[in-house]
Amino acid sequence: MTPTLTGAIEGLLNKRIRAAVQVSGGDINDGYRVTLEDGTLVFVKANERAPDNLFQMEARGLDWLTEVNALRVPRVIGVSQGAPHFLVLEFIDAGSQAPNFDEVLGLGLARLHRAGAPEFGWVSDNFIGTLAQANDPLDTWAQFYRERRLEPLLKRALDSGRAPPTWLARFERLFASFSKLVVEEPPARLHGDLWIGNVHVGPSGEPCLIDPAVYGGQREVDLAMLRLFGGVSERAFEVYERAFPLLPGASERVSLYQLYPLLVHVNLFGGSYVRSVEQALSKLP
Repeated sequence: MTPTLTGAIEGLLNKRIRAAVQVSGGDINDGYRVTLEDGTLVFVKANERAPDNLFQMEARGLDWLTEVNALRVPRVIGVSQGAPHFLVLEFIDAGSQAPNFDEVLGLGLARLHRAGAPEFGWVSDNFIGTLAQANDPLDTWAQFYRERRLEPLLKRALDSGRAPPTWLARFERLFASFSKLVVEEPPARLHGDLWIGNVHVGPSGEPCLIDPAVYGGQREVDLAMLRLFGGVSERAFEVYERAFPLLPGASERVSLYQLYPLLVHVNLFGGSYVRSVEQALSKLP
C-alpha cells in the first residue's frame, strides 16, 4: 500500500493504520486486509486507474442490496471521492461452506429478487467490472436488455475488432425474436454480476454477496450468470425454484441471459470468450 493511499484512508476514517496486508482474489482491483489503530479490521479495495465514480457506485449498490436483508453483504465504511480511488468495507473473514450453504443461498436470492425494483434500470449508471453499465430506465425488459445491455457491448466488441463482423446480422436475428423469446415480469432487485467468485463464504460458512453491479431487471439474469462458470450446487437452484417459481420456459432462456456476461468478458479479455458467445447464440433462435 502506497503512502498516498495510506494517508487518504487515514484521513477519510480519521484513524491511523497499524498494518496492511495485500490479499489475492481480484482480477481488477488491489485488495488489502487493514488493521486500524483500535484493532478494527477492514477490507480496502483500491485501483489507481479506476473510473472516478467506480467505487462510489459499488458502495451505493452494496447499500441497495443491504436494504433487503436477504443475504449477508459487507457494510460500507467509507469511499473515496477522488484520487486515490478506494473503497473501505467491513472485513468478512473466509470460512468453509456450512452444510446448509446451498439452501441459504437459494432462499436468500429468492428474497432479494422478490424485494423488487421500481423499474427496469437504476437511479444511476454504474459498472460491471470496469465497463460502464447504462441504467436509464425503459418500459419493458425486452427493450432494456436489448438497448442497455446487449447492444452497447456488441457495438464495443465490433468496433474494437474483438468480435467478428458476422455478429451484427446474428444479433439482429436474435433481436427480431425477442417478442417470442423474452417473457415479461415485474423487475427484480438484481446483484447484476452474480458469478461464484462474487459469492463469498463467510466465517460461519454462510454465503455473502460482494462486488455487485446492481439494477432492476429480469431475475433469470442473476441465475443464468450463477450457472455460467459453475461452482454452485443444483440444490441452490432447486430451493430457489420452490421459494419463487420461475416462469415457464426459463431453462430455454439461460443462454439468452448468459450472453451479457459473456459479452462483458469478450470486451475485457477477448480470446476464448468469443467462441463462448457463439456457442450461446447457437442455442437461440
